[in-house]
Amino acid sequence: MSTYEDTRRAWEQASQKHVREYEELLDEARTARLLPLEEGLLAPLVDGARVLHPQSGHGIDDHGLVALGAQEVLGLDYSPTAVSAARRRAEELGRPCRYEEVELPATGLTEGTQDLVYTGKGALIWIEDLAAWAAEMHRVLRPGGHLFVYEAHPLVPLWEWDAHDARVRRDRGYFARSHVNDSFPALGATEHQRTLAALVMTITGAGFELLHLAEHPEPFWMPQDEEPAAAWDGRLPNAISLLARRR
Repeated sequence: MSTYEDTRRAWEQASQKHVREYEELLDEARTARLLPLEEGLLAPLVDGARVLHPQSGHGIDDHGLVALGAQEVLGLDYSPTAVSAARRRAEELGRPCRYEEVELPATGLTEGTQDLVYTGKGALIWIEDLAAWAAEMHRVLRPGGHLFVYEAHPLVPLWEWDAHDARVRRDRGYFARSHVNDSFPALGATEHQRTLAALVMTITGAGFELLHLAEHPEPFWMPQDEEPAAAWDGRLPNAISLLARRR
């Protein structure tokens, strides 16, 4: 079995969590908001927008986009379990969010139909061909449309989860191409690494104009029931935000 199929199988198994915790996620979706940093950047762009959310997972952020005024949100994911649970939540809450099971990077969408692509929070590390993905996001956006990414910093896979000392893992390197995930979903899933420079150059090379790029000390996700890692104490980068416009 290929690393892609191993990863897909791992995510399909992990997505059962969205079913087991359906009621908790439903309550979360009722009042969902994006992070303040995201809202600050996206508020002028989301009102009345058609938003595409590739690798939408449980789809909670889609309800935050609707709260900002999105006309509609289309979530794409390759896990049928994730798609089914997210669709059920949107229907139950009467939100303008749709979900489709799709094999990225191809989306099957008509060219130039989306106003905003919103992605991140653990999404891009599962994309093996980032150039093809960026080209497809450029294709589906209308001219002048925007791509927004809020993602783990490319250095994050190197940080040890040690509560007392911020250390680099001995088994990983910044310039490695991939590694096997050992946090979530684990189960043999393969993460694809690229440097911050490679990410930016791939996006601009696909025809986007970079408008915003920032590095942040706060992680977007922390494992439950564990002491905070020393790598999260504000000294090291743990997230990035990126906003680009289709030329």
